Amino acid sequence: MSKSLKRVRAALDAAGVETEIVETPLARTAADAAAAVGCHVDAIAKSIIFADASGAAVLFLTAGGNRVDVDKAATLAGGDLSKADAALVRAQTGFAIGGVSPVGHLNPIRAWMDPRLFEFDKIWAAAGTPHHVFAAHPEKIREMSDAQTSDFTS
Repeated sequence: MSKSLKRVRAALDAAGVETEIVETPLARTAADAAAAVGCHVDAIAKSIIFADASGAAVLFLTAGGNRVDVDKAATLAGGDLSKADAALVRAQTGFAIGGVSPVGHLNPIRAWMDPRLFEFDKIWAAAGTPHHVFAAHPEKIREMSDAQTSDFTS
C-alpha cells in the first residue's frame, strides 16, 4: 500500500468513516470514474487545486459533471487564482495530480465544496492515487476536509 493510500486510510479511520477503498482502472475523467464504480457522474468529487495570490494551494471539491468558474472561485479565495503545478500540489497535499484526495493532506489547505455533491447519499473521491477511490457521505467529507459549501461552478 502506497504512503498516500495509507494516509487516506488513516484519515478515514480517525474520522470513524467505515468504507472500502476500491481499486479502479485509471480514470482520467469523472465519467470514467463513475463508470468504474457504477454511480452518477456528479457523485464523483473532483479535487481541483489552484494556487492563490500568495502561492498557496486551495482546493475546490467539484461534482464530476461541473466545472469550476475561476472568477467565482477567485472571489471565494480572496484574490486571483492560477494553475497549481505538480510540485505545489505534491508539497501541499502529499498527493500527485490525478490522485488528490479531499482528506489526508500533509498540510492544511483552504477548501470549498460544490453544493451539488450534497444531492447524493454517498459520493466517491480519490483515495490518494489515480487508481483508488472511496465513498462516504458528502457531509462527512466536508467535515474532514474543513470545506465551506459554496457556489463556484459555471
